[in-house]
Amino acid sequence: QVHLVESGGGLVQAGGSLRLSCAASGSIFSINGIGWYRQAPGKQRELVARIFNGGDTNYANSVKGRFTISGDGAKNTVYLQMNSLKSEDTAIYYCWLLVAGEVYWGQGTQVTVSS
Repeated sequence: QVHLVESGGGLVQAGGSLRLSCAASGSIFSINGIGWYRQAPGKQRELVARIFNGGDTNYANSVKGRFTISGDGAKNTVYLQMNSLKSEDTAIYYCWLLVAGEVYWGQGTQVTVSS
């Protein structure tokens, strides 16, 4: 059993910042990758940022230069620092975890950016 607990979402004005956290627990022996996807109303879920074992990262083009993903291996936790937020960043943000070829999702945390 794997559990993902997300926190840090909320309402912020355009240009502001938020920091999301996702802590993984349970039957985790080795995390292959962890990160964030998001889904806006009426749109498909899309990658925001991921970090892989070894330190490689992926970012969506739309967030490069504004968002930074980082991880704390000792705590099985991933962070997403979101700066210069835009109204188009409004979405539900889901934590994503890859362990031994299996993908797990968090319950989602709402991020709303007001213009």
